[in-house]
Amino acid sequence: MSRADDRPVVIVSNRGPLSFTTVDGSPVAKRGSGGLVSGLAPLLDSGRASWTAAALSDADRSAIDDDGLARGAGLEVRLIDIDTHTMRRYYDDISNSTLWFVHHGLYDRVRAPAYDQGWWDAWEAYREVNNRFAESIAEHAPGGARVLVQDYHLSLVARRARLERDDLSFVHFHHTPFAGPEDFSALPPSVRKELLEGLSSHDACGFHTSNWETNYRLTSSRFGVAAGRTFIGTLNSDLDDLRTVAAGEACRTALDALEEVVGDRTLIARVDRMELSKNIVRGFAGYDRLLERRPDLRGRVVFAATCYPSRLGVEDYRRYHDEVIDSVALVNERWGEADWQPIHLFTDDDFPRSVALMRRYDVLLVNPIRDGLNLVAKEGPALNEHDGSLVLSTEAGAYSELNEACDGLFPFDIEATADALEAAIDRDPQQRAFTARNLEALATARTPADWLADQLEAG
Repeated sequence: MSRADDRPVVIVSNRGPLSFTTVDGSPVAKRGSGGLVSGLAPLLDSGRASWTAAALSDADRSAIDDDGLARGAGLEVRLIDIDTHTMRRYYDDISNSTLWFVHHGLYDRVRAPAYDQGWWDAWEAYREVNNRFAESIAEHAPGGARVLVQDYHLSLVARRARLERDDLSFVHFHHTPFAGPEDFSALPPSVRKELLEGLSSHDACGFHTSNWETNYRLTSSRFGVAAGRTFIGTLNSDLDDLRTVAAGEACRTALDALEEVVGDRTLIARVDRMELSKNIVRGFAGYDRLLERRPDLRGRVVFAATCYPSRLGVEDYRRYHDEVIDSVALVNERWGEADWQPIHLFTDDDFPRSVALMRRYDVLLVNPIRDGLNLVAKEGPALNEHDGSLVLSTEAGAYSELNEACDGLFPFDIEATADALEAAIDRDPQQRAFTARNLEALATARTPADWLADQLEAG
């Protein structure tokens, strides 16, 4: 093992590997799930790293000890206690309502953005939170550590921390898409410059695909900031964790309930947060169009969708939640029969049921407007037991890995959505089986450990 491999590691993210709830007046820890925690937690388990994150709830804050640490579920995390008002402005107003929109190309520029004094106050909150993280790193990071900064929430941390700790190396990993110059131009000039200079202060910046890496370089060049070293490191979920859930009683119960709904019908499935970029309403519109032009499929196909609410503190998300509900009602009212409901929508975040859907689908629809990666597009093929087909947006980062074995889809085209669903439903069983095996191999080619190694090598 080289000296570089022996250097301590500090992981930095908005959301940490632990969340807390209060039970009988005491904080109780729950270990997080998902690709980020799966990819990084092994470092914590081995004692090779520390993790710094924000306290996101009162229960999180109550778990912080006198040393600024919170412990539980076999893990330890340093939680930064930031007042609720500042956190809301940093998270809702800037991270979710501005930067997320810019990087996903979601703005309707006739109406937004509009940078009033309230927005500039929120930008100061974003800077303040980034400074608080930088101060914590400067104070607590071991000498010579590699600092792995996760995602766009914390783009300014490295530049600030380097003022006090030039012994540290910084790697930034951008989990979302990165905006090209046109989308990035929606930000105020001073903000564009500060964000890009913040990213260029890292020793390296990582992205899920070459598309986002290219956008970063083009955007930096367009706005006069020299981009630093970059790398591509695609994330996968932990298959062992997924298979443990798939083998569990809760998943078996959910699968039995799903079979009662599906019967001998073809199952189309989707698993998403109710997130604007996930393009849920257009997906249901494509299904509606399919039922319109293929009467023979009515009663022979069913669409089961887990779409759970997200970011309801933001008005656009509350409105989109209602649009999703209304779109499902429209399809069901238009085509439903006494013994057949075209769409079954589940709006609670029930992970075992989501895994059951991925095990059972015949067609998985993943049609985001733009997505940094989209782990569902990989988890589905890894878990599926029915030679299922994948209909995948060409704007999802995962498409660059899976395009040889999926049905590509231009996400704005409702007719193309209907076409892709139709092709997947009508596919010959032998071809389905062959394609499904290829898709599984592509989707499972990497592990979370590979993604972690990419970051460590970059630092």
